[in-house]
Amino acid sequence: MSRRPPTRRADYGFFRPIATRWLDNDVYGHVNNVHYYSFFDTVIAHYLMEIGGLEPLRHEIVGMAVETGCRFHRSLAFPDVVHAGLAVGHLGTSSVRYEIGIFRNDEDEACADGHFVHVFVTRSSQRPTPIPDRIREALAALRRP
Repeated sequence: MSRRPPTRRADYGFFRPIATRWLDNDVYGHVNNVHYYSFFDTVIAHYLMEIGGLEPLRHEIVGMAVETGCRFHRSLAFPDVVHAGLAVGHLGTSSVRYEIGIFRNDEDEACADGHFVHVFVTRSSQRPTPIPDRIREALAALRRP
């Protein structure tokens, strides 16, 4: 089985810098794998709030994580700065599959890349509902061809 090469910065349309912290490093001297999912969640939340207009504490419709995955290529370590790249791989009626690249400092090749699936639900019922128009427009702008 051949492994796909790491993604590159050009594969993403939105970026958010995220500083690593001393406590992110594990006993092996690199950022522990669990933190990569936090980087995924951070770039998605910033995009939804800044571009999509989401107000997570006020909106009745919110995205719930239903699937995540990550491929690791190279390590990060404090004091690296993460540049989290975001694209949309699939946009459905009530769901979206985000594609995320995690880049170290100014490197062009991802240290890790992965995906994150949100299903939009009404907060009160926790049942799927169509993605709100403003968020849908923001997500469509990041859609990969």
